[in-house]
Amino acid sequence: MPDSMYDLIVIGTGSGGAPAAFRCTADGWSVAIVDERPYGGTCALRGCDPKKVLIGGAQLTDWARRMNGRGVSPTPEIDWPELMAFKRSFTDPVPEDREHRFEQAGIDTFHGTARFTGENMIDVDGQTLRFEHLLLANGAKPAPLPIEGFDHLTTSDEFLEMDALPERLAFVGGGYISFEFAHLAARAGANVTILHRGSRPLENFESDLVDVLLEHTRDLGITVHLDAEVKAVDARGDTFTVVASQNGEELSVPADRVVHGAGRVPALDTMDLDTGEVEASGHGIAMTDQLQSVSNPRVWAAGDAADTDGLPLTPVGTAESLTVASNLRGGERTPNYDGIPTVVFTIPPMASVGLTEAQAREQGIDVTVKHKNDITGWYNYERLGSEAAAFKVLAEEESGRIVGAQLVGEHVGELINIFALAVRHDLSATDLRHGIYAYPTHASDLPYMT
Repeated sequence: MPDSMYDLIVIGTGSGGAPAAFRCTADGWSVAIVDERPYGGTCALRGCDPKKVLIGGAQLTDWARRMNGRGVSPTPEIDWPELMAFKRSFTDPVPEDREHRFEQAGIDTFHGTARFTGENMIDVDGQTLRFEHLLLANGAKPAPLPIEGFDHLTTSDEFLEMDALPERLAFVGGGYISFEFAHLAARAGANVTILHRGSRPLENFESDLVDVLLEHTRDLGITVHLDAEVKAVDARGDTFTVVASQNGEELSVPADRVVHGAGRVPALDTMDLDTGEVEASGHGIAMTDQLQSVSNPRVWAAGDAADTDGLPLTPVGTAESLTVASNLRGGERTPNYDGIPTVVFTIPPMASVGLTEAQAREQGIDVTVKHKNDITGWYNYERLGSEAAAFKVLAEEESGRIVGAQLVGEHVGELINIFALAVRHDLSATDLRHGIYAYPTHASDLPYMT
């Protein structure tokens, strides 16, 4: 088969790749897209979307439990196989639908593993494709861990495909994945343990709000071991033992499944980047501010593949992909990472945007702090039977502009978006305080938080 030449080749069919492919095709470019996995990317198939479907079921059972004795009974229970089947009703149609959309737009689709064979060409399972430009949007994969028995770990992808929920689950690492899945599994009846090597989990959030969520997590019956560095995962038949070192002593945790929740890294190891003259680190492709490779100007990157200041989030990948598309067509845009909210979808969730108090102090910003570690008595939380709710809002002392906010409680995943707009557009605490909000909604609590 003769070599094919394209104006743009995109590696990855998720949020970091697809937007640029569609934009450039609409401008008449010849575009190809390549993925070694089913089309759709992490968020739609193995991340945000399926996770939120499963969490939704757990939220319902938890709210019903909290409302027992308040006019609601009996408490519903999770049917794991049925819930997983409901999840698949969202994920199963995605690959075929995405591929059809690409083909309708005139984008050539390829299935296989891509690797560089030169500075302007790649191989996809034996077929050579040449390019004027290439966008790396490969996504991420679980980080390799220096522990004996690493191969025994269940990935987050595999967790989201489990047809049966094990009785005992252990999670290695104390980040988003572990806490979200732990809350889900515990609500579904599993015995759950989290082992985190640091002194506190969810390290990028305000420590005092993490403490609120951590206390609630333990109250649910989830065991959380801190300062517990996992050394090995021993297998015996269908069961495992997680061996960790905690404060100089050995800790052993039995489990039926051990889940990797200790971070993800760019999925670039099969690309043969050196052959493509593409400089990279463990954090991704080395980029200019315009998301262009510093070593091969034909190459661009977005999402998890790019070493940028952006958080590893779906909306960030989309924004970066659109930035690349603009710059490919003559623009000189740089991504704006101000005011990007992030949410840990525990039950209740924890949300954050902007600076923490420590970060603000480090940057020399004098801040006024509005902070409460327990607002479960506020009307909007009391009517839901909330068991954990807290907030911390930071405003610059001189100007009053909002520079950061962190929230724990029901519906904070929606409420944080208002704070995100405030951070992104330099709105002040006074601006938010004087707003008129639909009542009774969680947004109507904003004047009391600012």
